[in-house]
Amino acid sequence: MHAHDAGQVALVRCRHCNIKRYFKPGELREVYGNVPIEALRGKMRCQKCRNTEHIDAELLHLVGLEAVQVRYRRLAEIRFVRRVIWRDE
Repeated sequence: MHAHDAGQVALVRCRHCNIKRYFKPGELREVYGNVPIEALRGKMRCQKCRNTEHIDAELLHLVGLEAVQVRYRRLAEIRFVRRVIWRDE
């Protein structure tokens, strides 16, 4: 069973700039693939300090008032940037 189906929430923190963000696990899976939550440490980048080494991620079950008050960071779009490199022969 996937974390999204179990009603879990992904909490991602940057230890450097002390920011907490809540994500839907289904959207993280769409961006980073079907990887364990611990694997996001090396792949995800903090949008404030642009650092990858200080990222912590965990799955939570939010209940009651905290489940209603949490603000999610939602996926708006995915952009692919194509870079072409030429070489002479």
